[in-house]
Amino acid sequence: MVPMRIAVTGSTGLIGSALVRSLRADGHEVVCLVRRPARTAEEVTWDPKRQYVDADGLAGCEAVVHLAGAGVGDHRWTETYKKEIRDSRVLGTAAIAEAVASLDVPPRVFVSASAIGLYGDTGERAVDEDAPPGEGFLPSVCVEWEEAAAPAEEAGVRTVLARTGLVIAREGGAWGKLFPLFRAGLGGRLGSGRQYWSFIALHDHIAALRHLIDTEPLSGPVNLTAPQPVTNREVTEAMGRVLRRPTLFAVPAPALRLVLGEFSSDVLGSQRVVPRRLEESGFSFAFPEIDEALRAAVLR
Repeated sequence: MVPMRIAVTGSTGLIGSALVRSLRADGHEVVCLVRRPARTAEEVTWDPKRQYVDADGLAGCEAVVHLAGAGVGDHRWTETYKKEIRDSRVLGTAAIAEAVASLDVPPRVFVSASAIGLYGDTGERAVDEDAPPGEGFLPSVCVEWEEAAAPAEEAGVRTVLARTGLVIAREGGAWGKLFPLFRAGLGGRLGSGRQYWSFIALHDHIAALRHLIDTEPLSGPVNLTAPQPVTNREVTEAMGRVLRRPTLFAVPAPALRLVLGEFSSDVLGSQRVVPRRLEESGFSFAFPEIDEALRAAVLR
């Protein structure tokens, strides 16, 4: 890649921080959007709740990658937190997309985060990007989230909607909570264990985001998941193999519902999602299998 100026939101999160490190290591100029006054030339001020972006700071950017949003599993789903989940995605995306559209010389590409939660519970049915949205809170949020990116697309900017699966990383995200439990020998299947989990190694996720930036024909929704989703039971067995720990415990569905409330329906739900468009565009996974993705996270 020719060195570019690239703006990133969510740059302190699990994915954003890894993306920034990767881009800077290859000589790209990265500007990070921050929710305070900018202190350096590498920062741009924004306020997603007020839908404010210092658009002047985006001038000269050839790509904008928007990853910011409140963590879905960080808190119990009260009505207040559900509003935070929705607003942080919809209002933030609208603000960035409108700022991109307002530039005299807009970037070549706008990569906006989304999630495979859009598909809802797919059971044992494998789905790709052509599948319709599911039903429930997360699918409805994802639909609004993606619609909020429309101003950039309408301004002629190639807009890619990165529908992310469960990112396997040693720290941060859902897997960051699983690793300590399994290391302590307290890990086990959740509910029946038959529900599919569509995972992706953090290394592959960052490589895929960079592939979306570079690959001119790609626009619209692209699933960022490994080629072979696995069941929660298979995940449990793989965690035991990789960490060399017993996986005797199981968390029954009623207990999950008691602890997690409404969010438990998504933990127990099945999402068998495949990355058809990513593979068709020539992307190659470094860690396509669950065991090697887990080992990559452990050895990072």
